[in-house]
Amino acid sequence: MARRRRFWNYPRPNKGPVRRWLPSWRIVVGTALTGTALGAGLFVAAWSTTTIPDGLNDVNNQATTVYWSNGKVIGTFGEQKRELIKLDDLPPYVGNAVVASEDTTFWTNSGVDLKGIARAAYSNVQGGGRQGASTLTQQYVERYYLDTTTSYAGKAREAIIALKVAQTQPKEEVLENYLNTIYWGRGTYGIQAASQEYFKKDAKDLTPSEAALLSGIIPSPVNWDPSVNEKQAKIRWGRSIDRMYEQGYITKDERSKAEFPKFQKKKEATNTWGGQKGYILSAVRKELLRSDSNPDGAFTEADLDTRGLKITTTIDQKLQNAAVDVAKSLPDDASKNVRMSLVSIDPKTGAVRALYGGKDYVKQSLNVATQDTVQAGSTFKPFTLLGALEKGVTLEDKFDGNSPGHPVDPDTGKPWVDSGGVPWEPENFGYYDYGSAISLADATANSVNSAYAQLNLDIGPKTTAEVAHRAGIRDATDIKAVPSNVLGTADVYPIDLAGAYSTIAAGGYRTTSHVVEKVQTSDGTQVYAGPVEQKKVFDADDVTAATYAMTQVVEKGSGKTAQELGRPVAGKTGTSQQNKSAWFAGFVPQLTTVVGLRQYANVDLEKGVLGGVAPIDSFGEWKQQGLGITGGSWPVRAWTDFMQVATEGMDEEDFPEYVPAQPTFTPTPTPTETEEEKVTVPDLTGQDVAKVTSELEKLGLVVRTQAQNSDQRKGVVLQIMGAGTDVPKNSTVTIVVSTGQPDQPEQVVVPNVVGQPRTSAEQMLRGDSLEPKVREEFSDEPVGVVIAMNPGSGNSVDPGTPVTITVSKGPKDDGNGNGNGNGNGNSPSPDPTPTDDGGGILDGVGQDD
Repeated sequence: MARRRRFWNYPRPNKGPVRRWLPSWRIVVGTALTGTALGAGLFVAAWSTTTIPDGLNDVNNQATTVYWSNGKVIGTFGEQKRELIKLDDLPPYVGNAVVASEDTTFWTNSGVDLKGIARAAYSNVQGGGRQGASTLTQQYVERYYLDTTTSYAGKAREAIIALKVAQTQPKEEVLENYLNTIYWGRGTYGIQAASQEYFKKDAKDLTPSEAALLSGIIPSPVNWDPSVNEKQAKIRWGRSIDRMYEQGYITKDERSKAEFPKFQKKKEATNTWGGQKGYILSAVRKELLRSDSNPDGAFTEADLDTRGLKITTTIDQKLQNAAVDVAKSLPDDASKNVRMSLVSIDPKTGAVRALYGGKDYVKQSLNVATQDTVQAGSTFKPFTLLGALEKGVTLEDKFDGNSPGHPVDPDTGKPWVDSGGVPWEPENFGYYDYGSAISLADATANSVNSAYAQLNLDIGPKTTAEVAHRAGIRDATDIKAVPSNVLGTADVYPIDLAGAYSTIAAGGYRTTSHVVEKVQTSDGTQVYAGPVEQKKVFDADDVTAATYAMTQVVEKGSGKTAQELGRPVAGKTGTSQQNKSAWFAGFVPQLTTVVGLRQYANVDLEKGVLGGVAPIDSFGEWKQQGLGITGGSWPVRAWTDFMQVATEGMDEEDFPEYVPAQPTFTPTPTPTETEEEKVTVPDLTGQDVAKVTSELEKLGLVVRTQAQNSDQRKGVVLQIMGAGTDVPKNSTVTIVVSTGQPDQPEQVVVPNVVGQPRTSAEQMLRGDSLEPKVREEFSDEPVGVVIAMNPGSGNSVDPGTPVTITVSKGPKDDGNGNGNGNGNGNSPSPDPTPTDDGGGILDGVGQDD
């Protein structure tokens, strides 16, 4: 009986020494069939279990681009520079350049290249280095669905998905998605972004040579960037352009004329939010984002970062550059803590044309024009003026313009005092007297504090606050309804002040200040427009009168520098107490611009500290002249320089004509022009000072003495200022009294200033050629009242002698009084004006310029 043959029969009998160890044909065939069946089974299983996944989250993300008003790019939102484009919008050779370079069989293959896979596998097995055999469809699958895939299992899955994609998606769709997905270096994704980056043109305008260059560098865009390796880029370009011709995508004539294209040099890595760009991009984002603080915002964070929106701003690049130039014109000796703000607005639409809030956003992210506040100073006077005009006051009405002022409480007819009984005696800038009957128009031109103090009491401080809010100062700004609010004690945002003045420039129509003109989707569909609606908030006649008064500031007041513009200008200077802010807010009919200047007390940009308020240190020509920084100094100079650029080529327009109205309002007597309220100053020279003083006080006059050396006996009145003239009751009359010491150097008698407000005391001492020195101490007397002096009153001293006055700080507070604010700039910590319990008496001159 024959022995049964074994399936595994090794070593095989009856065979030679070599063949006995070789497998039989049965083994070979069986193994092949088994392997094929197993492979087929695995493929069927993989095919049935593999589905085309959803696209990766970021493949359709497009960077949002923000533009200047002239269409030039400011910057972008979003991590990836991408802008989707339709294949039908491109010349056929653009997509086919990629086909020719990356996958010559793309239009006919099944999504994979089996020959290429076999060739790559053989090379890898032979140790010739890892090779890829991915078709364009596989590359698309990897980038669109899978992200980077390197393992063999991953490549197998990629191939299956590629086969399925080729069966279910048109080739045109695959190529379009590939073109919008591929990375082209320089941070760009997709053909449109790459075209802009390399050639500064849209992909639809690419030439065959430009398309060939882009297609050639796809395998290694970072290393083959023509700015990095132009030699290799030219080799790759030649390969692509030849293949485009060989495969029929360009003509022979196009090939013969093709030249290596000119390209944009790769930019050095920079912070795209540096300089002015960051301030504008930040303002745009804040304006558009929907949030609790901005419920009217039209977009979410994701919208701005991924939708590929096109945002056109209202910012004029030329004017923004002009604002930068103005900021650079600050003299070198200006404090490093000084900051300028500039806002320029179209009053008819509210469109912000220039917005300067800092030098470099990266170093100082706080925008001082939109995110921080400072005292408004006398830029608030036009709000009081408008409120008065609405109540029937006219520009021809007269007010007491002498300094210090003695405003009268309209309810009592007596000098106004606070709840502590301290009178409010506001000084004019420079302590200048403008007479007892200055018109409101002239009081505006010269920014007369004493006249405006009375006007504010007449109409009520609540009116000033209400008018300011109505004009454009945001409701959240705390404008206290106190008499001193007319002098700009409230802290305001520069952009609000510019908006409020734009309301006046627009004839009483208020708009919403905005930096975004429009937002479009990538296909050009407009989905948002900036708010340009107007709302009437003031009567035209009242605004016309107020505007006329503000033109006088330029024609004969502190804003004369603006006359250099050579066209009608209206405006107002402003300087807050102790020179902590200085402004010029002005406009021509077509444009409103506000320039503000302030000095921070604490600045450490490395630590992010920018806060506190300090007096502005004098600089430049004003320092050389011994003058402080006021609204009529550098701010109006800067405003004029900016507006010279802004109005270039702009038609000259006139303001509406002002026709003086007949007075229908009688201000509270200050006093008025009546015989009973005026007295004639008698000439009592040669008489004893005590008798003269008694006679003058009987007439209701305040006596002030001034010593003078003479041969006359001591105490004889040598001169009475204003003798023979009619003056209002309560006027101050200066009498010159002999010292009886003709041979001694000229001396002055120290006047008694105890019990007077500090500013009045200082003014009186300066008027007698004495140098006031101030020290403060706690006392039961009201804040700001002089409680002692040295040398005492009645002493004869040399002119220029220092006189120290001790000023009350009020009762001592047992609290710790640390006031430890961080001053980071995000929550402004202005130095408030001291007030009494009722709030509202300025402890200082409340000066303007």
